[in-house]
Amino acid sequence: MSAVKLLSAKIDVPEGVNVILGQAHFIKTVEDLYEAVVSSVPNVRFGLAFCEASGDRLVRVEGNDEELRKLAAKAALDVGAGHFFIIYVRGAWPINMLNSLKNVQEVVTLYCATANPVEVIVAETEQGRAVLGVVDGYKPLGIEDEAKARERMEFLRKIGYKRGL
Repeated sequence: MSAVKLLSAKIDVPEGVNVILGQAHFIKTVEDLYEAVVSSVPNVRFGLAFCEASGDRLVRVEGNDEELRKLAAKAALDVGAGHFFIIYVRGAWPINMLNSLKNVQEVVTLYCATANPVEVIVAETEQGRAVLGVVDGYKPLGIEDEAKARERMEFLRKIGYKRGL
């Protein structure tokens, strides 16, 4: 029996940027995620990184925005869990690419898609690291009332995700 160490890796999420965190498998994941992102939202700016779990065990990096590529590489290395991936997105909502990402055959799971502050809860053993889950944003302060429900509906219509009222 060996000890398990729990860690928290804070993910840097700049203003105007969203992140998508997940787990996949196989060396071609990076190319397939790239294709899923650009075929979903052709003009999106993004950077993605994927942690290999065997072989060279490198963080593989792709994308079309150098700043977001660097952020993704750093975050993936900080988390350091096998087959973990992170995608930084600017100029698009993650909702527009989630189904495409879910359909990438190497993708095992998506942990979150958010612009909130994120912490990844990581377990470390002698063998390596695993993502146990994520902390996405903050805990609730209360329950939505009628005014807040109306505000939510108006916001969705304002950004074009719902029609009429």
